[in-house]
Amino acid sequence: MIHYFSDDISRIPLPKAFTYPFCYTPHPLCLKAAAEVQHYLSQQSAWQAELQAGKMFGVLVVRDERGEIGFLAAYSGNLAGRNDHPYFVPPIFDLLNPKGYFKQEEARISALHKEISRLEEEPDRKRKLAEWQATLEESQHRIADAKVRLQQEKQKRDERRRNNPGNPELEAELIGESQRSKSLFHQLKLKEQARQEALRANIEAWHAEITQAKRERKQKSAALQRWLFDQFIVRNALGQQTHLHTLFAPTPQGAPPAGAGECAAPKLLQQAYLHGWEPLCMAEFWWGDSPKAEVREHGHYYPACQGKCGPILGFMLQGLKVEPHPLLEQMQRYGQMEPAIVYEDDSLCVVNKPAGMLSVPGKEAALSVQQWAERRYTADEAPCVVHRLDMATSGLLLIAKSPLVYRQLQAQFATRQVSKRYVAILESTPQQAEGEIALPLAPDIWNRPQQMVDTVSGKPALTRYKVLEQLTEGRCRVAFEPLTGRTHQLRVHAAHALGLHCPIVGDTLYGHPADRLYLHAERLSFTHPLTGERLSLHCEAEF
Repeated sequence: MIHYFSDDISRIPLPKAFTYPFCYTPHPLCLKAAAEVQHYLSQQSAWQAELQAGKMFGVLVVRDERGEIGFLAAYSGNLAGRNDHPYFVPPIFDLLNPKGYFKQEEARISALHKEISRLEEEPDRKRKLAEWQATLEESQHRIADAKVRLQQEKQKRDERRRNNPGNPELEAELIGESQRSKSLFHQLKLKEQARQEALRANIEAWHAEITQAKRERKQKSAALQRWLFDQFIVRNALGQQTHLHTLFAPTPQGAPPAGAGECAAPKLLQQAYLHGWEPLCMAEFWWGDSPKAEVREHGHYYPACQGKCGPILGFMLQGLKVEPHPLLEQMQRYGQMEPAIVYEDDSLCVVNKPAGMLSVPGKEAALSVQQWAERRYTADEAPCVVHRLDMATSGLLLIAKSPLVYRQLQAQFATRQVSKRYVAILESTPQQAEGEIALPLAPDIWNRPQQMVDTVSGKPALTRYKVLEQLTEGRCRVAFEPLTGRTHQLRVHAAHALGLHCPIVGDTLYGHPADRLYLHAERLSFTHPLTGERLSLHCEAEF
């Protein structure tokens, strides 16, 4: 399970702290370990079709009980229908053991599913269901037609009354006709209801059987899921143990999501703790084709997901000296900086937000532009940031000094009367020098704050772009004009395989880390809410 490096690593300094898994630059030892895993994968001809489809792999560099440096390898989920490949660490819990409770209970649930399908597709049941539905429609038509005739007969009687006023004999006759018509209509309804009930009885037994089978399937599935999460007992460097459901109890969903505990990172740490090996650094990389929804590139390194791995790794890393969150360090570095004022009058202010500064307060104790504005202006003015820039993005940000101005400016954003232009440096050059990107976006619910391309339920997102100049190392400077305002729109449209396929330099979520995110909001045009003047403000990027 533990592998020792084929090359000499004695000159590579060991990390001073363990990798912060949610934002990192891979350590040189992880790069070497990953290269060996990737070489091993290239030799596995039987797996090539599955590997081509894409999978996340991970490496964990450890110090063993003799003080030697080696590494462990893992994959997320299973590989080629198995999770017991000798080269990789085993799962925290073996779901695929054919003799285990999970597979046996899963087979029972599968049998229930097949029985439900059989019952639903039973030819005699389908025939009788179709007959009942046809009878129901026919009865509805007969009753509707009878209602029309009843109304027509009433109209005729009313007309006879008007033409023969004060005729007691006629009135008695008309009353009798009305009573007979209503009686016949009531008898028709009873007759049709009886026909429906006779046919309904033929299918109720099937319906009850299917309902009971579905209820049993649901109960068994929920019980198996609860049992499964009880088997996932994870460890940390302090020697403590806990269950997955305990870790996820405080989360908004209150329970582990499907697949929790099966990612590469928890598997790696679990085996290191079980064998008494000291974790030194870790990295995860994507191997294979890019998925349609997420931004994943072959051979690129990615942080651990927050939704499935956040609570788990938060526990498993306890007892290790872990690197500080690099973005938090950046926020703290900018915490004492003030945004530069680009334009200001009595009703609004436009500032140049530094990269690393929050637009509005977050969970971290770092100064935001909103808090800066509240300190600068009086409480009576009630300043409010009108729109937002990502923490890592620099550039023009609009602040309203009163609720009235805020609402009027917000309305301009909502009706797309505000135009924005960004400048960015991309890791490579797009195939076309200019054009539009239309990729609908939605939150990646298990990996927030990342966004994903979702052609079914995603919100429309449209971006115009133009390459401004070629730079060294294949990079280029590009101008972006977002015509919609979705979260991470420019970053995803730049990085995704269906977009430009060229990540923005320094994008830790969709590309590669750098000294900063090279994205700057350089131009902002809007109508002044009080004067009606069209303002167009410009602020050059520092890069």
